This record gives sequence, C-alpha cells and structure tokens, in this order.
Amino acid sequence: MITTINPATEEQLASYPVMDARELSALIALADIDYRKWRTVAPLERRAAMYRLAALLEAEKEQHAEMISREMGKPLSQAVAEVKKSALVCSYYAEHAERFLQPEESDLDGMRGIVRFDPIGLVLGVMPWNFPFWQVFRFAVPAIMAGNGILVKHAPNVTGSSVAMESLFRRAGFPEHLYRAVHIDLEDVDRLTGFIIDHPAVSAVSVTGSTGAGRAVATKAGHALKRSVLELGGSDPYIVLDDADVSAAVNHCAAARLLNSGQSCIAAKRFIVHASVMGAFEDQLLGRMRSAVMGDPFDPAVEVGPIARLDLRDQLHLQVVRSVEGGAKLLCGGSVPDRTGYYYPPTVLSGVKAGMACYSEELFGPVATLIEASDDDEAVHIANDTPFGLGSAVFSRNIERATAIAARLDTGNCFINGMVKSDPRLPFGGVKQSGYGRELARYGIREFVNVKSLCIA
Repeated sequence: MITTINPATEEQLASYPVMDARELSALIALADIDYRKWRTVAPLERRAAMYRLAALLEAEKEQHAEMISREMGKPLSQAVAEVKKSALVCSYYAEHAERFLQPEESDLDGMRGIVRFDPIGLVLGVMPWNFPFWQVFRFAVPAIMAGNGILVKHAPNVTGSSVAMESLFRRAGFPEHLYRAVHIDLEDVDRLTGFIIDHPAVSAVSVTGSTGAGRAVATKAGHALKRSVLELGGSDPYIVLDDADVSAAVNHCAAARLLNSGQSCIAAKRFIVHASVMGAFEDQLLGRMRSAVMGDPFDPAVEVGPIARLDLRDQLHLQVVRSVEGGAKLLCGGSVPDRTGYYYPPTVLSGVKAGMACYSEELFGPVATLIEASDDDEAVHIANDTPFGLGSAVFSRNIERATAIAARLDTGNCFINGMVKSDPRLPFGGVKQSGYGRELARYGIREFVNVKSLCIA
C-alpha cells in the first residue's frame, strides 16, 4: 500500500493499493488498444476533448488545489495557480497542436519532399511531487495531442493528485485507458519501472525529478533503446549587476526563492551579486526573508508551507549545517522549528565560497545563498561553476549588457529582470546535469513523434 501524509500536520491522509507486474501488463495492454484508436482521431476531436479538460480544471481548481496542499504542503493560493496553469497548457495545445504538427513540404529537384510528425505509442512519465499537476500536464498534454498514449508513475506522496488527474482525463472524454496512472510500491519501483520501459508498447519516457532519478531511468531507457526527455535538478544563479534596480531585484529574487517553499528545480538558489551593491541587496533580502510568514498552507497570510517530506527537510537542514561549518555566515533561519509538521524557516547564508555545500549542491527549500562577484566575468564564472544548467536570471538596467551575459550562461533558460518561470509558449529544459530535451511550445510536442520523411517522385 501507498500511504500519503500531510506534511503540515504529519497525519495520514489515505492509502492506495499498489500494482504488480501482472496488473501492469494488463493496464499497458488496455492503454495500447486505446492509443491505437486515438492516433486515428481527427485533430478537431482531439482539440474538443482537450478544451473540455481545460474547462474541468478551471471549474474544479479549488478542490484539486486543496488536494495538492494537503499532500505536499504548497500554500493554497499557489496550488490554485498551479491548477489554473495546467488548464492554460491544455487550452494552448488545443489551439496550436495541429499547426505544430503540420507536415512540412519542400521541392527536391522536381520530387516532392514531405516531413510528417506521427505518434510513436505509449509514453511513460516519471513525475515529481513538487508541482503535482503542472509537471504532469506540461508533459502529457502535448504528447496526447500528438496522438500518443500516456502512463504516469507519479511520486507516492501525491498519489491522491495522481488519481484525480486520471479521472479528469476520462471525464473530459478521452478514451478510458489513454491516460493511466501506475501505482508502484517503493520497494519495487526500480524493477517495475524497468519492466514498463522494456514493454514493447512503450516507446519513450519523460522524467522530471532529481539528477539521480533521471540518470537511473535514462539508463533503463537507453538499454531498451527508447528515447527520453529529462528535466532534472538545478542550482539556478541570479546575477545582480552593479547597475541593477536593487529593490526590484530583491523582490524578484525573494519571490523566486520562496515560491513553493523553495521546492522547485527553477527556484532561485544562488544570488551572485556585484560587490558594489552587495550591502544594499543583502540588507533588503534579509528583511524580505525574515518577514515571510511560515505556517499552515491553508492560511491566506502564509507564504511558506512545510517541506514535503521529513527526509527532505532533514537533508536540507544538514546541507545548511555543513555550509556553516564550511565557513558560510548564517544571517537568519537555519534551525528546525519545534512544532508539528516538516517546516524549515526562510534562511539566508552569506559569504559563500567554492567548496561549501550551499555553493555546489542543490538546496531544495527556502534557503538563499549570497555570493559576491567583483565584475561581470567573475559573475559568469561563478554562475557556470556548477554541474547544473537549468534556469538563470540577470538583473541590470542595461538590457544589452544583461543579454550579453545571458548568452554566456550555461543554462536552458534565462530571464532578464524577472524570475524564471515555465510558459507553454516557450521551450523549457536544461543542459549539463539538469537534463536534455525540451518541453512546451512546438519543441515539446515534437519530442515524442516519429519525424518521418516521405519522398514522392
């Protein structure tokens, strides 16, 4: 059984049965049947079903948000925003998928060349808990609109959300088994994930999660010669130049560090600040982090909820302790509260240098690290001095200067004078150990298609 726990109260929420190999085989067979029907469905019918799904999400956003907040601790207002964003990606691909998949034609010395984008089969999604709805919808929606079927192995602590999403696809009018959630016991997850990937009906896998999880699943996919897309960890640098609007930069940086209680791959994690403005930036950031209200996710005044699991909270605290022992200065936070729930306070570490845990590791929680840079070149060096390469941001009044720095950053995304966000209209993904492949926009829908060349004489 899988048992979910409320990280704010430590109370058990619900228990769910797990599946064995026999049940998975039967489920995959049914999904494959419905995929083969779905791939022949006209674009207009696909679009109508996806618009219905968007409408259901919008109409039921409060109840789904409450489930998200209970299962992983996200402040309720942020959970509502997540469900609404999931509806947005449904509407986006309902509107644009047919155009993104339109065959491309060219003249080949008198012959007619055509490139088609055809579905490939069932796609397995291995999904994380931190954005239980959004991460799934941004992967599943374009894949389904391309004509594929979906299997989702979700994080166990958000199994209630996983069950709800399966119901949503069915109630929107998609074939009953086109989108299926698979529930696997933690002790069997490695073996049974491999079992699914090896199944001949499964053609690809998409992973959002830690670098370790991505490496493990990608190894299985590679062994089976199945394609994969990986969106993994990040240690996003936010560079604040000497000509930045410091107050505006602090507002964006604090929001980017505290969103989802700091539990986001694209959260701001390393603030690389020009020496001449470090004092002002540090003072204002410290005030902002100290004033952030931590507590019950259902309290409208709360900005920071609990960490999603006890083990993750303990790991985060150990990273902070190791950083301080390594020479970082603790400006606020940094201690485990004596209260029920897996809470960790907004924390600021300054004087951070290479070799400290908070310099080189991803800190998945509301912990900000301050790193001083003497000039633009040093800022770029520090930003790139990481195994990760997901998101980044640059703050400057000189857009040309900021853009030039953005071009030198080894990241898949860079925002200038704003916080990093995923958007259905832009491709999203990383480089280095943050993964490969892209989600969203036209790039995301073309990750899981057969790019087929035709030549007509």
